[in-house]
Order: sequence, then structure tokens, then C-alpha cells
Amino acid sequence: MAPTVHTVEIARPPEEVFRFATDPSRFPEWQEDVVRVDVHGADPPGVGSRFTTTRRIGRVEHHTTQEITRLESPTGWAARGVDGPLRPSASISVEPLDGGTRSRVRFELDFEGRGIGKLLAPEMLHRMAAKRAPDSYHNLKQLLERGE
Repeated sequence: MAPTVHTVEIARPPEEVFRFATDPSRFPEWQEDVVRVDVHGADPPGVGSRFTTTRRIGRVEHHTTQEITRLESPTGWAARGVDGPLRPSASISVEPLDGGTRSRVRFELDFEGRGIGKLLAPEMLHRMAAKRAPDSYHNLKQLLERGE
């Protein structure tokens, strides 16, 4: 299945958008289902750093550890799941608009099933992400444009 892709334009400079959107410790502020993020290792995180995200889906909390695989400020960031049967891969690309006063942000999310995860239907996660992720991206846009 193809990755889930969304694009949003934000009336803030790319450096500011990148710094906020790629900081795992700030994910709970704009991603609706994120309860907590624990960053392991270096502060600020870099390539090879890991973080564990706790998401509430329904009444159940799920923990996923990811590793940052790309960090090219202020244009690109990526992370991939390193544990569990369903492993997410996420990337964020930031493009300057209007001479760098605004930004176009592209989010790409994919899932890989490992072991029993191949039977757990990564397609279901794609459908959930396609439905729920736009609300999180809207939250990010609102937070940044209010200057928070």
C-alpha cells in the first residue's frame, strides 16, 4: 500500500516550522492521539536518536519506539519504527514559500508489518492515519500561526 501523504501550508518561516514539527517532545501538543513521548539519548535528538511514543487508540495505549534516520534542518526529517509487529515510518519535508515567510509542509506516513504484524493489516493503520492525521496537521498549523 502507498504511504499516506498530506500537505499543509503554514504562515511561519521554515526554520520555525521545522524546529517545532520535528521535535518528538512536542508531538503531544499537536498530534491528537499522542499521550506522551520519551526521548532517549542526546538532547537535542539527532540521527540515530530514539524516542518512544505512547498513543491512545480508543481506550488502549500503544508504545512505539522510533529512530531518527534523517535530520536536515530546515528541510527534511524522517524516523522509522524499530520494534513491534507494526512499524511506522514517518517523514516531514519543509519547503519555503514567499521568500521564506511561509512554509509548505509535506507529511508522509507508512507502516510495515513484521512477523504477526503482516497479518494485523497495516492497511487498517493507513486508513486510520488518512482519517485522523489531517486534524493533527491542522493543530500544528494553528499552534504555529498563533506563535505558540
